[in-house]
Amino acid sequence: MSPRKAVVTGAASGIGRATLWRLAQDGYAVIGMDKDAEGLQAITEAAKPLSLSITCMVLDVADETQVVQSMALAFERLGPLDALATCAGVVNATPFGELSVKDFQQTYNTNVVGTFLCIREAAKYMTQGSRICTIGSVAGMRGGELFGTAAYAASKGAVLALTKSAARALANKGISVNCVVPGPTQTPMIEAMWLDENKRAIVENASLQKRAASPDELACSVAFLLSSQASNISGSTLVSDGGIMMY
Repeated sequence: MSPRKAVVTGAASGIGRATLWRLAQDGYAVIGMDKDAEGLQAITEAAKPLSLSITCMVLDVADETQVVQSMALAFERLGPLDALATCAGVVNATPFGELSVKDFQQTYNTNVVGTFLCIREAAKYMTQGSRICTIGSVAGMRGGELFGTAAYAASKGAVLALTKSAARALANKGISVNCVVPGPTQTPMIEAMWLDENKRAIVENASLQKRAASPDELACSVAFLLSSQASNISGSTLVSDGGIMMY
Protein backbone atom coordinates (compact mmCIF):
# COMPACT_ATOMS: atom_id res chain seq x y z
CA MET A 1 0.00 0.00 0.00
CA SER A 2 1.19 3.51 -0.77
CA PRO A 3 1.66 5.78 2.25
CA ARG A 4 -0.93 8.35 3.20
CA LYS A 5 0.02 11.84 2.02
CA ALA A 6 -0.12 14.92 4.21
CA VAL A 7 0.68 18.63 4.14
CA VAL A 8 1.59 20.48 7.33
CA THR A 9 1.82 24.27 7.39
CA GLY A 10 3.81 26.12 10.03
CA ALA A 11 6.11 23.11 9.92
CA ALA A 12 9.38 24.82 10.80
CA SER A 13 8.73 25.05 14.54
CA GLY A 14 6.36 24.45 17.42
CA ILE A 15 3.21 22.39 16.96
CA GLY A 16 3.69 22.29 13.18
CA ARG A 17 7.17 20.82 13.43
CA ALA A 18 6.07 18.25 16.01
CA THR A 19 3.10 17.31 13.82
CA LEU A 20 5.29 16.90 10.74
CA TRP A 21 7.61 14.51 12.60
CA ARG A 22 4.72 12.62 14.17
CA LEU A 23 2.99 12.04 10.83
CA ALA A 24 6.24 11.05 9.14
CA GLN A 25 6.97 8.56 11.92
CA ASP A 26 3.43 7.21 11.49
CA GLY A 27 4.27 6.39 7.88
CA TYR A 28 2.90 9.40 6.03
CA ALA A 29 4.64 11.02 3.09
CA VAL A 30 4.69 14.59 4.39
CA ILE A 31 5.32 17.99 2.86
CA GLY A 32 6.12 20.64 5.44
CA MET A 33 5.46 24.27 4.51
CA ASP A 34 6.59 27.42 6.30
CA LYS A 35 7.97 30.86 5.47
CA ASP A 36 10.98 30.13 7.71
CA ALA A 37 13.43 28.77 5.14
CA GLU A 38 16.18 28.16 7.71
CA GLY A 39 13.84 26.19 9.93
CA LEU A 40 12.77 24.03 7.00
CA GLN A 41 16.39 23.45 6.02
CA ALA A 42 17.11 22.19 9.54
CA ILE A 43 14.25 19.69 9.16
CA THR A 44 15.56 18.55 5.80
CA GLU A 45 19.02 17.98 7.24
CA ALA A 46 17.65 16.11 10.26
CA ALA A 47 15.53 13.87 8.02
CA LYS A 48 18.36 12.84 5.69
CA PRO A 49 19.72 9.94 7.79
CA LEU A 50 16.23 8.68 8.60
CA SER A 51 13.92 6.53 6.51
CA LEU A 52 11.17 9.12 6.55
CA SER A 53 9.37 10.70 3.61
CA ILE A 54 9.68 14.43 4.33
CA THR A 55 9.81 17.27 1.80
CA CYS A 56 9.86 20.97 2.63
CA MET A 57 8.55 24.04 0.77
CA VAL A 58 8.78 27.72 1.62
CA LEU A 59 5.29 29.24 1.92
CA ASP A 60 3.65 32.35 3.34
CA VAL A 61 0.10 31.16 4.01
CA ALA A 62 -1.24 34.73 3.80
CA ASP A 63 -0.12 34.97 0.15
CA GLU A 64 -2.90 33.56 -2.03
CA THR A 65 -0.72 33.04 -5.09
CA GLN A 66 1.86 31.11 -3.08
CA VAL A 67 -0.80 28.91 -1.48
CA VAL A 68 -2.38 28.08 -4.84
CA GLN A 69 0.99 27.19 -6.33
CA SER A 70 2.24 25.24 -3.30
CA MET A 71 -0.83 23.01 -2.97
CA ALA A 72 -0.74 22.29 -6.71
CA LEU A 73 2.93 21.36 -6.39
CA ALA A 74 2.18 19.14 -3.40
CA PHE A 75 -0.37 17.28 -5.51
CA GLU A 76 2.13 17.01 -8.36
CA ARG A 77 4.71 15.46 -6.04
CA LEU A 78 2.50 13.27 -3.87
CA GLY A 79 -0.74 12.70 -5.75
CA PRO A 80 -4.11 13.09 -3.98
CA LEU A 81 -3.76 14.42 -0.46
CA ASP A 82 -5.13 12.49 2.51
CA ALA A 83 -4.48 15.00 5.25
CA LEU A 84 -3.83 18.68 5.95
CA ALA A 85 -2.75 20.24 9.26
CA THR A 86 -2.94 24.04 9.26
CA CYS A 87 -0.47 24.83 12.03
CA ALA A 88 0.86 28.15 10.66
CA GLY A 89 0.01 31.04 12.91
CA VAL A 90 1.25 34.13 14.75
CA VAL A 91 0.55 35.48 18.21
CA ASN A 92 -0.16 39.08 19.18
CA ALA A 93 -0.28 40.19 22.82
CA THR A 94 -0.66 43.95 22.29
CA PRO A 95 -3.04 45.46 24.89
CA PHE A 96 -6.50 46.29 23.52
CA GLY A 97 -6.16 50.07 23.64
CA GLU A 98 -2.74 50.03 21.98
CA LEU A 99 -3.61 47.63 19.16
CA SER A 100 -3.34 49.12 15.67
CA VAL A 101 -5.53 48.15 12.75
CA LYS A 102 -2.39 47.14 10.84
CA ASP A 103 -1.32 44.67 13.54
CA PHE A 104 -4.87 43.34 13.87
CA GLN A 105 -5.10 42.75 10.12
CA GLN A 106 -1.68 41.08 9.95
CA THR A 107 -2.64 38.67 12.71
CA TYR A 108 -5.99 37.96 11.06
CA ASN A 109 -4.42 37.49 7.62
CA THR A 110 -2.06 34.77 8.82
CA ASN A 111 -4.28 32.98 11.30
CA VAL A 112 -7.63 33.15 9.50
CA VAL A 113 -7.13 34.00 5.83
CA GLY A 114 -4.07 31.73 5.71
CA THR A 115 -6.02 28.85 7.23
CA PHE A 116 -8.90 29.42 4.81
CA LEU A 117 -6.64 29.53 1.76
CA CYS A 118 -4.84 26.32 2.71
CA ILE A 119 -8.12 24.47 3.30
CA ARG A 120 -9.66 25.74 0.07
CA GLU A 121 -6.68 24.82 -2.07
CA ALA A 122 -5.79 21.50 -0.41
CA ALA A 123 -9.40 20.34 -0.68
CA LYS A 124 -9.12 20.56 -4.47
CA TYR A 125 -6.65 17.68 -4.32
CA MET A 126 -8.46 15.53 -1.75
CA THR A 127 -10.87 12.64 -2.16
CA GLN A 128 -13.38 10.69 -0.07
CA GLY A 129 -12.02 10.02 3.42
CA SER A 130 -9.48 12.86 3.50
CA ARG A 131 -9.12 14.82 6.73
CA ILE A 132 -8.18 18.35 7.74
CA CYS A 133 -7.17 19.64 11.18
CA THR A 134 -6.95 23.33 12.05
CA ILE A 135 -5.32 24.86 15.12
CA GLY A 136 -7.36 27.11 17.38
CA SER A 137 -6.53 28.37 20.86
CA VAL A 138 -8.19 28.69 24.24
CA ALA A 139 -7.80 32.43 23.59
CA GLY A 140 -10.43 32.08 20.88
CA MET A 141 -12.81 30.49 23.39
CA ARG A 142 -12.03 32.72 26.38
CA GLY A 143 -11.51 36.03 24.55
CA GLY A 144 -7.80 36.16 25.33
CA GLU A 145 -6.74 37.08 28.89
CA LEU A 146 -3.87 34.63 29.45
CA PHE A 147 -1.49 35.77 26.71
CA GLY A 148 -3.22 36.39 23.38
CA THR A 149 -5.28 39.59 23.46
CA ALA A 150 -7.85 41.05 21.03
CA ALA A 151 -6.22 40.40 17.66
CA TYR A 152 -5.07 36.88 18.50
CA ALA A 153 -8.24 35.89 20.36
CA ALA A 154 -10.48 37.20 17.58
CA SER A 155 -8.46 35.40 14.92
CA LYS A 156 -8.55 32.09 16.76
CA GLY A 157 -12.26 32.46 17.45
CA ALA A 158 -12.67 32.91 13.71
CA VAL A 159 -10.70 29.71 13.08
CA LEU A 160 -13.21 27.81 15.21
CA ALA A 161 -16.10 29.13 13.11
CA LEU A 162 -14.15 28.58 9.87
CA THR A 163 -13.54 24.95 10.84
CA LYS A 164 -17.25 24.26 11.23
CA SER A 165 -18.06 26.11 8.00
CA ALA A 166 -15.43 24.12 6.09
CA ALA A 167 -16.72 20.87 7.58
CA ARG A 168 -20.20 21.66 6.23
CA ALA A 169 -18.92 22.80 2.84
CA LEU A 170 -16.65 19.80 2.25
CA ALA A 171 -18.88 17.06 3.66
CA ASN A 172 -20.27 16.21 0.22
CA LYS A 173 -16.72 15.42 -0.93
CA GLY A 174 -16.24 13.11 2.04
CA ILE A 175 -13.68 15.45 3.63
CA SER A 176 -13.77 15.89 7.41
CA VAL A 177 -12.57 19.07 9.11
CA ASN A 178 -11.86 19.41 12.83
CA CYS A 179 -9.95 21.73 15.15
CA VAL A 180 -7.46 21.16 17.96
CA VAL A 181 -7.55 23.89 20.60
CA PRO A 182 -4.29 24.11 22.59
CA GLY A 183 -3.73 25.90 25.83
CA PRO A 184 -0.25 27.30 26.61
CA THR A 185 2.32 25.25 24.72
CA GLN A 186 6.10 25.46 24.93
CA THR A 187 6.80 26.79 21.44
CA PRO A 188 9.03 29.58 20.07
CA MET A 189 5.86 31.65 19.58
CA ILE A 190 5.61 32.38 23.31
CA GLU A 191 9.29 32.19 24.30
CA ALA A 192 9.54 35.94 24.93
CA MET A 193 6.53 35.95 27.25
CA TRP A 194 7.84 32.84 29.01
CA LEU A 195 10.90 34.83 30.15
CA ASP A 196 8.60 36.72 32.54
CA GLU A 197 8.32 34.27 35.42
CA ASN A 198 5.26 36.02 36.87
CA LYS A 199 3.32 35.76 33.60
CA ARG A 200 4.42 32.17 33.17
CA ALA A 201 3.22 31.28 36.67
CA ILE A 202 -0.17 32.92 36.06
CA VAL A 203 -0.67 31.04 32.79
CA GLU A 204 0.50 27.66 34.09
CA ASN A 205 -1.54 27.95 37.29
CA ALA A 206 -4.67 28.58 35.21
CA SER A 207 -4.71 24.91 34.19
CA LEU A 208 -5.61 21.90 36.28
CA GLN A 209 -2.26 20.33 35.44
CA LYS A 210 -0.31 23.47 36.43
CA ARG A 211 1.96 23.31 33.40
CA ALA A 212 2.30 24.13 29.73
CA ALA A 213 2.00 21.37 27.15
CA SER A 214 4.79 20.17 24.89
CA PRO A 215 4.37 20.47 21.10
CA ASP A 216 4.51 16.66 20.91
CA GLU A 217 1.38 16.39 23.07
CA LEU A 218 -0.53 18.62 20.67
CA ALA A 219 0.84 16.71 17.68
CA CYS A 220 -0.73 13.55 19.11
CA SER A 221 -4.15 15.23 19.09
CA VAL A 222 -3.68 16.46 15.53
CA ALA A 223 -2.51 13.04 14.36
CA PHE A 224 -5.58 11.43 15.92
CA LEU A 225 -7.99 13.76 14.13
CA LEU A 226 -6.19 13.12 10.84
CA SER A 227 -6.36 9.35 11.30
CA SER A 228 -9.00 6.79 10.41
CA GLN A 229 -9.64 6.38 14.16
CA ALA A 230 -11.49 9.71 13.99
CA SER A 231 -13.61 8.62 11.03
CA ASN A 232 -16.89 9.60 12.71
CA ILE A 233 -15.70 13.04 13.83
CA SER A 234 -16.23 16.19 11.77
CA GLY A 235 -16.88 19.83 12.60
CA SER A 236 -15.69 19.19 16.14
CA THR A 237 -13.28 20.88 18.52
CA LEU A 238 -10.78 18.86 20.55
CA VAL A 239 -9.61 20.96 23.48
CA SER A 240 -6.12 19.94 24.61
CA ASP A 241 -5.39 22.54 27.27
CA GLY A 242 -4.48 20.78 30.51
CA GLY A 243 -7.86 21.74 31.96
CA ILE A 244 -7.88 25.53 31.52
CA MET A 245 -11.41 25.55 30.09
CA MET A 246 -12.63 23.78 33.24
CA TYR A 247 -12.52 27.12 35.05
